[in-house]
Amino acid sequence: MTEFPFEISIPDEKLVLLQKKLEVTRLPDELEDSGWAYGVPLEDVRRLLERWKTGYDWRKHESQLNSELPQFTRDIHVDGHGTLNIHYIHKTSEVATAIPLLFIHGWPGSFLEARKLLPLLTKPEGSVNVPKFHVVAMSIPGFGFSQSPRTKGFRLEQYAEVGNKLMLALGYDEYVTQGGDWGFPITCRIAKMYGGTYSKAWHTNMPIGDVPESTTEPALTGKEKAGLERTSWFRRASVGYLMQQSTQPQTLGYSLSDSPVGLLAWIYEKLVTWSDAYPWEDDEVLTWISIHWFSRAGPTASLRIYFEADINTAFSVPEPRPTIPLGLSHFPKDILVFPQSWTRDMGNVVFQQEHESGGHFAAYERPEYLADDLRKMFGKGGPAFGVVSGKTGYADL
Repeated sequence: MTEFPFEISIPDEKLVLLQKKLEVTRLPDELEDSGWAYGVPLEDVRRLLERWKTGYDWRKHESQLNSELPQFTRDIHVDGHGTLNIHYIHKTSEVATAIPLLFIHGWPGSFLEARKLLPLLTKPEGSVNVPKFHVVAMSIPGFGFSQSPRTKGFRLEQYAEVGNKLMLALGYDEYVTQGGDWGFPITCRIAKMYGGTYSKAWHTNMPIGDVPESTTEPALTGKEKAGLERTSWFRRASVGYLMQQSTQPQTLGYSLSDSPVGLLAWIYEKLVTWSDAYPWEDDEVLTWISIHWFSRAGPTASLRIYFEADINTAFSVPEPRPTIPLGLSHFPKDILVFPQSWTRDMGNVVFQQEHESGGHFAAYERPEYLADDLRKMFGKGGPAFGVVSGKTGYADL
C-alpha cells in the first residue's frame, strides 16, 4: 500500500467541455415573487452561471488547493470489493506527540470541508497550551478524487474499513475520529468495529436523538424548541433529495453528470438552506461544485451511499453501542437538531457543547468552534485526554 503524492490537475479537454456545456445551458422559467419557496431562485443560478462562464478561474483555485493541502493517494484493499485508490489530505503537526485524527466529510461535501479546520488543529497561531493534531481528511470512496466502488453492497462497514486501514497504513495504530453528515455514521461504525483497539474516541457535530419515552423529561427550553422546529422543517420540506438518492440514484445521476448547472442548483440549494446565514462567495460555491463535477468517478458515484447504506438505519447508533468516549457538538442550524438530554444516550458521551450559531457544514462554517471543542475534549483536563497512547498533543508532556 504505497503512498503517492497527489496534485489536482484537471485535463484541458475537461475544462473545454465544461465551458461548452455552460454556453448551451437552458434555464427554466420561474413564478413571480417565488423567492426560495420553490427551490433555488433563478436570479441566483443565472448569476452563478455567468460567473462560471466568464469570470471563474478554475486553474487559480486548483493551484491554491494544491499549494495549501498536502494530498496523497494510496491503494486500500476492501474485503469483498477489491482494491480502491483512495485520495486524502495528510497534514501533520510539528509536535511529534500530536493526536492522530481521521476527519470524515459528508454529502454534498468533500475533502474541502476540512480546509479551514486543518491549520487550527495542526498549527494554531499563538496557542501553546492547546493540543495539536495530525489530521487525515479522506475523500470517501466515490467522492472527490477517490476511486468509486465498482460492485454493489458497499455499505457503512466498508467505508469504515477503508478509514481504519488508511490510518493503519499511515502508521497510526491508535487514533480518534471526527465527522458530521455521513461522517457521523461512518465514524460510528469505526467506533463499533475498531473501538478500543484502534479507534480510541469519536466526535460528531451531528448528534442524533430519539424522542424520550419517559414522561418525566424536563421541559424544553426555547432553544431546544427552536432546534426541534428546525428538524421538523427539514423532514417536511427538505428531504426530497434524500428520497431520490436513496431509491433511484442512477436516474438522478444522468442529469447531474450531464448538466453542470443542474449539479450546481442541486447542491447550492443545500449549501444555502443547510447553513447558518453563511456568506457564500460565488467563487467559493463554484469551487465546491467543481470538485463534484471534476471528481474522479463523476457526480453520480457520490449519490449511491444513500442507497447502499440503508438510509432507514444509517443515521442511528446500532446496538450494542460503542463504548469508547464520544463527544457531541450542537449547532442550531444543522438539519437535525435535538436537545442534549435526547442525545446523551448515543453512547459513552463524555462531552457536549451547544453553540449559538452554525449549521450543517460546521467544519467549514465555524471551524474555530469545532476546533475548540476538539481541544477541550482531548486537551489537558478534558474527558478524553490521553486516550491515544503516547499522543497527548503537547510537546512538553
